[in-house]
Amino acid sequence: MPHPSNNEPIPSPSRWPLPYKAAVSFTMDNLGEAQDVLNNTWSQPIGTHPAVTTTLPRILSLLAKHNIRATYFAEAWSLGVYLDAVRELQEGGHEVAWHGWQHERWGILDGNKERELFGRSWDAAKKAGVRYFGFRPPGGKANEPTWKLLDEYGAKYISPEGRAEETGIGKEGIVVLPFEWKTVDAWWYMEKFASKRKEVGENEEVKTAREFEEWLMKRLDEVKRDGGFLSVLFHPFLQASEEKLEVLEAVAKRISGDPEIWVAPCKEIADWVREHPELYRDR
Repeated sequence: MPHPSNNEPIPSPSRWPLPYKAAVSFTMDNLGEAQDVLNNTWSQPIGTHPAVTTTLPRILSLLAKHNIRATYFAEAWSLGVYLDAVRELQEGGHEVAWHGWQHERWGILDGNKERELFGRSWDAAKKAGVRYFGFRPPGGKANEPTWKLLDEYGAKYISPEGRAEETGIGKEGIVVLPFEWKTVDAWWYMEKFASKRKEVGENEEVKTAREFEEWLMKRLDEVKRDGGFLSVLFHPFLQASEEKLEVLEAVAKRISGDPEIWVAPCKEIADWVREHPELYRDR
């Protein structure tokens, strides 16, 4: 075998189970109207959000078609309201993880409020038959008390905003599985993310579904090349057109059809990282 030239990088051993070169979790956020109720902007009967009653069944059908088991970061308030949907997720092999009580902006909470929301949410999860293993802080930011509370309540991983290379073991032994803002459909589709688009030198206008698809496909190629982890993130309430659902399916087809990409719920990837800490960068 010829030696690589000075201009060719020497591939590093995979950090993932053989034969995989990269790991991807298909994730979803926001179950129903929890945040709208918190903000007093919900005017319909509780438990009737079309994102849950109409769109989610279509998404689950697409995921089943492509043999993908996802992680749904759901607000604990919604577990009792949409118990049938929660059970359907579990029966389909999907993970139900924690996304706050009612999607509180986590980065501004004090320690007392965090503890209150942990207790309330874990109680609701127990009643719904859900075992929380992971947490995605609404807004993407965790606070210093968050780490100890996660350990105290038995959580195994956190999925905050961050860079792919931050995947590894964090404070209190909690596994870190970061998400990148540009892998989130809301970054592309929602007007309120204009400032975040501007932060990275993009124009502030809402993007198209096809622009999101094109960028995400390239990012998947990069992660596979680099041997990293990527969390793709879709909100059911934003899949409001056939074009957007087509993009969601295109991504599902891409990741499930590549034998060198490990597609698994966040919990399973976190378990692997915890069992092989030497392969990951300590935070």
